[in-house]
Amino acid sequence: MKLLFERSQPGRGQSLIPPCDVPACDFDPSLLRAGAPKLPEISEVDLGRHYTELAKQTHGVNDGFYPLGSCTMKYNPRINEEMAALPGFAGIHPLQGEDTVQGCLEALSTLEKLLCEITGMDGMSFQPAAGAHGEYTGLLLIRRYHQSRGDAARTKIIVPDSAHGTNPASASMAGFSVVSIPSNAQGGVDLDALRAAAGPDTAGLMLTNPNTVGLFDPNILEITDIVHKAGGLCYYDGANLNAIMGHVRPGDMGFDCVHLNLHKTFSTPHGGGGPGSGPVGCKAFLEPFLPAPRVCEKDGVYGLFTPEHTMGKVRSFYGNFLVAVRALTYILILGREGIPEASTGAVLNANYLMHRLKGAYDMSYDTVCMHEFVMTLERLKRETGVSAMDVAKRLLDFGMHPPTMYFPLIVHEALMVEPTETESRETLDEAADVFLRILEEAKADPQSLHAAPHSCPIGRPDEVGAARNPVLRYEWP
Repeated sequence: MKLLFERSQPGRGQSLIPPCDVPACDFDPSLLRAGAPKLPEISEVDLGRHYTELAKQTHGVNDGFYPLGSCTMKYNPRINEEMAALPGFAGIHPLQGEDTVQGCLEALSTLEKLLCEITGMDGMSFQPAAGAHGEYTGLLLIRRYHQSRGDAARTKIIVPDSAHGTNPASASMAGFSVVSIPSNAQGGVDLDALRAAAGPDTAGLMLTNPNTVGLFDPNILEITDIVHKAGGLCYYDGANLNAIMGHVRPGDMGFDCVHLNLHKTFSTPHGGGGPGSGPVGCKAFLEPFLPAPRVCEKDGVYGLFTPEHTMGKVRSFYGNFLVAVRALTYILILGREGIPEASTGAVLNANYLMHRLKGAYDMSYDTVCMHEFVMTLERLKRETGVSAMDVAKRLLDFGMHPPTMYFPLIVHEALMVEPTETESRETLDEAADVFLRILEEAKADPQSLHAAPHSCPIGRPDEVGAARNPVLRYEWP
């Protein structure tokens, strides 16, 4: 399809921007462009058709099955959007006085209490804008804690080899060295390797439980105890909280701080770059180091305060507020009974789909999974030449979004499947039938899978070239 720039015709336009209703501001000439920007000149009808055509070429949870592993692409209830669109939430300005936004501050305070109850933490900041940003903030908490005690020798963060890729990157950005430890034969943390790695230079451990192969580590209490006895802190990556919320809390497993993905576990939309939210919670001894400002309440009046030893700001103002409103709506609607019911459904769906495929596809670990499972297509590729990429691309022809490919790195030719709790048994059966059909195609006609997808607007673009040499600017003829 054509770009808007290619659709542009001189003299065409539209009147979508209302007249200015405030006094005009004259900027200093040094701040102005020398000439007007060259923008597309498009009629309203052409603009509408352009974006409609784009929408038809995208795939989301409203279009079909979206089993993207470790991303929890669950359905987003429409009432969340209605609440976030209320004028009292959507029409505020972050520089308004505290007395004019009491309801908004109460919403943040209420969500903080609920998320602390779910995670077993004592305090929380909503400033981080996404999960990796939350990781970075949590690691800054750990760094500030050790610095406050004059313990400058703690410079290393232990990260399992099955960790999310952002974990080592976040640790490095926060100024730590990363120590990778292997998984054991059961897919959990190798305790002997952890004991060998933990010592006087250990600042902390980054871990998600269940982990990226969808398994709950039965040694979790021993894992956190080993790190604590070495003087380190334990950080919980909340990307997989959807599997356990309402049943077990990171704080009760021995974790000292945690980030959450509101845009995953708590059903606010994500994908395509945002918006997201990665609030960071912590135990009471770390609260003085949280980002500023935080919300407080006294005698029914809400205000903002700066923690005593705050790390400062990690983002402007108070985070992605409307994402927090969506998450609050979701939690209040589900309630104490619905939260564990949602995680139970996620685990049940994953195990049901895994059971349907087990025997035909090879599972990376032959055991009950949590919210997701990982298949290895290593044998299929060796026998037929059909790769995980081929299978993923073929799924597109059936109106399904592919699972996560080639992750975690410890599983060769991996496909990571996370059906979430919002899919019906009928959808799971249809998905299983498609996977099984593709497997038969791979054995009968592997060449056809190398060319998949066959029915999409775009087949197999040069993804490496696009990532390394992106064309982000249109050059006018």
